Amino acid sequence: MASDTLAGIPRTDAEISGLDALEIAGREKGPSRLRRTWSATWPKLAALALAIGIWQAVVWTGWKDPWALPGPAVVFADLGHYLVSPALWDGLATTARRAAVGFAAAVAVGLLLGLAVARVKVLRAALGSMITALQTMPSIAWFPLAILLFQLSEQAIFFVVVLGAAPSVANGVIHGVDYVPPLLVRAGRNLGARGLGLYRYVIAPAALPAIVAGLKQGWAFAWRSLMAGELLVVIATRTSIGAQLTYARELNEAPRLMAIMIVILVVGLLVDSAFGAADKAIRRRWGVLDQAGN
Repeated sequence: MASDTLAGIPRTDAEISGLDALEIAGREKGPSRLRRTWSATWPKLAALALAIGIWQAVVWTGWKDPWALPGPAVVFADLGHYLVSPALWDGLATTARRAAVGFAAAVAVGLLLGLAVARVKVLRAALGSMITALQTMPSIAWFPLAILLFQLSEQAIFFVVVLGAAPSVANGVIHGVDYVPPLLVRAGRNLGARGLGLYRYVIAPAALPAIVAGLKQGWAFAWRSLMAGELLVVIATRTSIGAQLTYARELNEAPRLMAIMIVILVVGLLVDSAFGAADKAIRRRWGVLDQAGN
């Protein structure tokens, strides 16, 4: 007689019914890890192949001269040389340091501001709409003021990165706290959670999905602000990805310019993958992730 075991208790097929049967069937018929990996990978590969194909077709039309719009073969050949050159890694180190420091500061400011505005009615009335207005303001518009205050310096880039990312983080926190069920807050208080304990054990975990979404959006704004800053604020003593992009444009080196743009795109995709993994981990912890399909 076939049997299954749940929590160490043997059970016959006749006793397996309802949700138990569905769960066991889901485990037995779930796709393999290799198939799940391929299912997640092939759409990206197809989109990449389509983009390269369109790029090559535009080059074949002769719309622009090859010196202005080189083909994929020329660009990827230059990218290969760029990947093994010290210039890439020196520039990437500078850009990554600026991104990490600026985003960390934006997260600290955004979390504190978001929590304060979400829980204090006076601050909500005074600053709620202002945070959204700051979020919609193009980061490039801050650079004249940043250069006026800090000249062409690291501080000017840092200033714009923080202003570009912090409002998104703050809005994520505000929306997350707003959608915490009041029943959870009352239950936490009844169990003795007060002050910081209430935020740590009740509000923060419940608002975590929205906070992560705000962090992801904040990173996108920070990365865009940083690239704009490095294009405008070129510090001669420190190379960076944005500065190298500016040099390639000034020297009419189209293959190198497009190779650098590919590097910028890949960095953005890698960070997006990290946030996607964090989002999956949160959904799995909350029990809203289909184990068989993900």
